[in-house]
Amino acid sequence: MKTVLAVLLFSVSSLAAAHNCPNEMKAIDAKLGSASGISAENMAKIKSLRADGEKFHKEGKHDESMKALGEAKKLLGI
Repeated sequence: MKTVLAVLLFSVSSLAAAHNCPNEMKAIDAKLGSASGISAENMAKIKSLRADGEKFHKEGKHDESMKALGEAKKLLGI
């Protein structure tokens, strides 16, 4: 019974993370439109991480997606 519950909780948490990727991308996109004071180097890195996050999301690699998107958000100060 505990094993079934653990598997169920893991599945639900994975699905929640999978569905959060688009929200993270939206937050990054919104901030990019009004971002100022960010170096060209960091802006390129942010855009690359954002693109990687979307690519990973589409491939079903949601942990990798959230990691890339989290790094982009950190650079943006979100």
